[in-house]
Amino acid sequence: MTALDLFADELDEERPSIQRQFEEFHAANPQVYEALRSLAFELLIRGHSCCGIGMLWEVLRWRSMMRTVGDDWKLNNNFRSRYARLLMANEPELADFFELRELRGSR
Repeated sequence: MTALDLFADELDEERPSIQRQFEEFHAANPQVYEALRSLAFELLIRGHSCCGIGMLWEVLRWRSMMRTVGDDWKLNNNFRSRYARLLMANEPELADFFELRELRGSR
C-alpha cells in the first residue's frame, strides 16, 4: 500500500466521474453530438448498417484540426462510448448502429 492508496477515496470524491465530465462537455459542446449524428446518418444513408464510434471520433478530430487555429478543440476518448449510447438512445434509426461494450465504471 502506498501513501496515495490511503487517500484514494478522498481523491476520488474530488474528481468528477467520467459521466459527469461527459455531461458537462456535452452541454457546453452540442456541436459534437450534431457532427457525430450527421456522420452516422451519412453512413446509414449510404447503406452501412453499423460503424465504430472511434472512426467517427477521429474524423471529427481531423476536421477540427484542419479548421482551427490556436488551441485545438479537444475530444476526450473517454466520451466516445457515451456519445454512441446517446445517439442510439435519441435517434431510432441508429438504435443498433454502434457495437457497445459494458461500461467499466464511472472513472
